[in-house]
Parts: sequence; structure tokens; C-alpha cells
Amino acid sequence: MNNKNIQIATVGGGCFWCTEAVFQEVKGVEKVVSGYTRGDVPGRPTYREICSGLTGAAEVIQITFDENIISFEDILVVFMTTHNPTTLNRQGADRGSQYRSIICYHNSLQQKISKEVIQQIQPYFNDTIVTEISESAIFYEADQEHQDFYKNNIGQGYCTFVIEPKLAKLRKLHANKLK
Repeated sequence: MNNKNIQIATVGGGCFWCTEAVFQEVKGVEKVVSGYTRGDVPGRPTYREICSGLTGAAEVIQITFDENIISFEDILVVFMTTHNPTTLNRQGADRGSQYRSIICYHNSLQQKISKEVIQQIQPYFNDTIVTEISESAIFYEADQEHQDFYKNNIGQGYCTFVIEPKLAKLRKLHANKLK
């Protein structure tokens, strides 16, 4: 008997390698796929086109999770506390609209919860949260070399200096939500 309640969440908080690595450690998350959404150009953009910042697309991850284990609200709390939702079009050294903080809701309940979570956590930040809340759009899966990036490149400098501090923050703030 399958008692799973499988849901999809789509979020972007800078480089998708970082957010992917964070959510691969969260209990109840079944799959994380890096990709792009909310672009202005027709068809599937390439990674190079996304990096140009000219497509309007955002680097995002699509999270498949079991809501019986972790709620959409908890997914968003983890998301909002493991990146900086107060910087417009930037996360660390990554700059451009492709790195914006974004939640792409899949239904009206997710939209409502997204707004509520932002209101609830705003007092914990000195600056205003600028996370975009948009209806989900076509999701384009990134090339295979961008999937499981941290797991496949753990010794690389970007992983050591950018991703590992985010994972440390995850482990400190959300130890009870880890696999």
C-alpha cells in the first residue's frame, strides 16, 4: 500500500548547484532536478544563454517531495533560510536576474503558503525579502552535467567555498529535517 502524498515545489535561490545540494539532504525529498524557468525566449534555453542573463529565465530546482514527511511550508522555510532572500538578482558572487530568489507555485494553496512564509520570516532579516512569487511555468531540465553537481564534484573549489557553507547552515538550522 502506497501512502505517499507526492508534491512538486519549484524554487530558485542563486546557482541551482547550491539549492540542489541543500535539498538532496532533506528528509521527505525524493528527487531534486536542476533547471530553468520563467524565461522570455521561446524554446529550451542553453546553460550559456541562461548565464548571459538575457533570457529572463531563472536557475531553479524542482523538488519532488512526500508531503506526509515534509510539508511545503517546511520546504520553503529551509529554502528561505539557506540562501539570502534579501538580495535582488544576486547570491554571493553570482549576479544577474538568472540568480534571483524565486518561488514558483503550482497551485493556489502553494501561492498562499509562499506569501505566509515570507511574512513569517521577514522579521528575522534586517533587509526586505525580495523573493519573487510567480506561477509555475515551463520547467526546462538542465543538462546532465549540472545534475548532482555537488555529489559529482565535491572537491571542486566552488563546492568547497560556496556550497559547503550552505550545507553547514542547513545542518545547523534544520538538523531535525535531514535524512
